[in-house]
Amino acid sequence: MTGDKKRFISFEKKKQGFVTYGDNNKGRIMGTGNIGGGNTLTIKDVLYVEGLKHNLLSISQLCDKGFKVMRIT
Repeated sequence: MTGDKKRFISFEKKKQGFVTYGDNNKGRIMGTGNIGGGNTLTIKDVLYVEGLKHNLLSISQLCDKGFKVMRIT
């Protein structure tokens, strides 16, 4: 999820409901799209959430899409 619409390389505007944060506040989902391009990875199906201040990345969703996650300690 991101609140920065400029990050999208493709975007489909559609209101899809809300996400609920840990403090029970809600953010409206305003659309979905892809982030990346150029020489970087492309992350698909990213939610654009109105007013979200920080980007949120789900490690389990990345693994489901075939990305490999390395744990560095």
